[in-house]
Amino acid sequence: MAKPRIFVSSTYYDLKYIRADLDRFIREQGYESVLNEKGHIPYGSAEKLEEYCYKEIELCDILVSVIGGRFGSESKEDGYSISNLELKTAIDKGRQVYIFIENSILAEYRTYKANKANKGNENITYTAVDDVKVYKFIEEVFSLPLNNQVKGFDTVQEINSYLKEQWSGLFQRLLSESARQKEVNLIEDLKNTSKTLNQLVSYLIDEKSRGDQAVKDILLSNHPSFDIIKRTLDIPYRVFFQNKNELSQLVQARQFEEEDFLDNWSRKGFYSWKRRGSDIYLRVSSEIFDDDGKLKVYTPSEWKKEWVELDDQEIPF
Repeated sequence: MAKPRIFVSSTYYDLKYIRADLDRFIREQGYESVLNEKGHIPYGSAEKLEEYCYKEIELCDILVSVIGGRFGSESKEDGYSISNLELKTAIDKGRQVYIFIENSILAEYRTYKANKANKGNENITYTAVDDVKVYKFIEEVFSLPLNNQVKGFDTVQEINSYLKEQWSGLFQRLLSESARQKEVNLIEDLKNTSKTLNQLVSYLIDEKSRGDQAVKDILLSNHPSFDIIKRTLDIPYRVFFQNKNELSQLVQARQFEEEDFLDNWSRKGFYSWKRRGSDIYLRVSSEIFDDDGKLKVYTPSEWKKEWVELDDQEIPF
């Protein structure tokens, strides 16, 4: 059974215990964790190692980003670490992301924001991070229009508790949307019916000069015999004919041959066709055609089910 794949992104040496706890927590939820140090990322020889991390994120459903005090290894893009670029990749690919930042770093981040605009403060030394680039990236995260929900934490238990609540909410939403799907389908059907009725009204208004002919055209296009013959002969496509000759061509294409001599038999008043190589007969009442062989217009309430039949009984002389 398919499981959600969850990529854990962070620097390693300062957060390895948090990563280990997250790995255990994710697996306890029945999901699949993806961590570099566990050998979950297959590396090749054609590209740089970091490229395979970004490719693996495309195959995951969720990314959990934990930002600590270390900047980490430089990535292929200037000013970003590999863990920074992992988060950017997940956001660019539209993956669900959860961002966690240590509270001590968030507290000092406010000091960074307060001094950033003041000239002469470029050389300030910050105690919570090893590189000011960490704060520059956090500033970029907060400025994102989407997927910028950031949660501070002191312990990994806080992260686990928050993720459990979030994933429970996602599951509840999925169940709710699934239950509402029938309502959505019903609404769509009503919309289609309403659209058809509006088109019918517009058509009748536009064609009012033709009088009853407009109504006859509509009834003819939905003649009861079409659906009956379609189901009787198990025809997979739409059935339509306007006269007896077109009906004969239709049933002949379904391996039936017209039996003209049957008009002299006991089933008078029916056109009959016999299936090749069998004693199965299709009989259609001549009542549904006028003297010129054209199909008469009937409403469903006027239609009689005995006008079309299929049987394998021999007709006696």
